[in-house]
Amino acid sequence: MAGINSSQNRENPFKQNWFVTATWLIVICYVVYSFQAMGLSWERFNDGLGHASNLLGRMVPPNFSRWSLLLSGLIESLEIAIISSIFGIFISLFLGLVAARNLMPTWVSTPVRMLIALCRTFHPVIIAILFVKSVGFGALAGILTLIVASVGFIAKLFAEAIEEISLKQVEAIRATGAGFTSIILFSVMPQVFSRFIGFSTYQLDSNLRNSTMVGIVGAGGLGGTLFSAFQRFDYDFVAAILIIIIALIMFGEFLSNIVRRIFR
Repeated sequence: MAGINSSQNRENPFKQNWFVTATWLIVICYVVYSFQAMGLSWERFNDGLGHASNLLGRMVPPNFSRWSLLLSGLIESLEIAIISSIFGIFISLFLGLVAARNLMPTWVSTPVRMLIALCRTFHPVIIAILFVKSVGFGALAGILTLIVASVGFIAKLFAEAIEEISLKQVEAIRATGAGFTSIILFSVMPQVFSRFIGFSTYQLDSNLRNSTMVGIVGAGGLGGTLFSAFQRFDYDFVAAILIIIIALIMFGEFLSNIVRRIFR
């Protein structure tokens, strides 16, 4: 290509120096130490493969005889995921706007960013335990958990997307005397809407997976059924539940593709 000298800017990205070499040695020593400290060995891994083979043998064929229990758990997981996604996305939309540092003063954006960071501090299972202790067992704890998880993810990415927009359109709309709402609707949202849809569909997919996981601690959905089946060593029923979870994730992928096509 004209104007570009192919002999320039071709420095070796893996060039050696004493700092890089020392860093790799430290990393390798730490990994070896960690293996020793945790008692990891090839013999243990090999034994584990034998146990896994026995487990898989007991899972085949899957047992779908209790289909009504599977169906009720599946429906509850789906409801938890969709309700939490809708509320989480709606809340994240407003928090993301308020957290954007190029739209809001520091004294407004900083506390909101701290709140968003707090929402993604803990794993959903830990948050689910807190809500189960607060509101009791069932779907409500799962919905509240996934709303918090959604806010921690989407609001952060949405705020960062807004901070990357061109402010020329914002200034042009502001010059007409438009209010804050009009500025958001006609200058900010058109620049970030497609990315917001992408974040939202990814979070819906994530919530479908997490809705089956939070049930393990009593927050509703298929997770509770799965945990009970493991406790009873009912592995053929476990296989049936895992197949249903895979089908649920595939449905989420299909749903995400439809949403992307609609808002493309």
